[in-house]
Amino acid sequence: MNYYDYIKSLHLIFVITWFAGLFYIPRLFVYQIEAFHKPSPDKEILGKQLKLMAKRLWTIITWPSAILAIGFGIGLLIYRPFYLEEPWMHVKLVFVFLLILYHLKSHQFYKQLQNDIVKRSSNFMRIWNEGATFILFAVVFLVILKNALNWVFGVIGILVLGVLLMLGFKLYKNIRNKNPEA
Repeated sequence: MNYYDYIKSLHLIFVITWFAGLFYIPRLFVYQIEAFHKPSPDKEILGKQLKLMAKRLWTIITWPSAILAIGFGIGLLIYRPFYLEEPWMHVKLVFVFLLILYHLKSHQFYKQLQNDIVKRSSNFMRIWNEGATFILFAVVFLVILKNALNWVFGVIGILVLGVLLMLGFKLYKNIRNKNPEA
């Protein structure tokens, strides 16, 4: 029986749920930071609820998904070790390493906010939120295209995406400054 497709399916499922957690947790960080600066009793009520939401997301979805995605990814490489000879796989593994670093740094932010330690602004967290997006784009294009020439276009595309996201962030910030309810 060919177990490769089952392992690959499970790997993709847990990659998707891992990214879902990584996309949502910085948004919760934004809300936690903003709630921290509100007057009482809003600060306490919102802070308690947002901490609970972050804890459930981080411990029930994001961490288990990360572990399972990495585990099934290793399983794929064990099942088909010749992929380690492919240059695109080396680049992909660099992005996976960056994703793990992003996850660990997000964990650091999570622990701080769970202890009511606010070291970053909500604007910083809005920008931080885009880190996983860059890695996702890079990995998906890399895995699908696998062609060295397309990597160049992929890198240019990632840079363009970054510029567009930053412009969007600045536009949103301007709109928000004019209309605090946005």
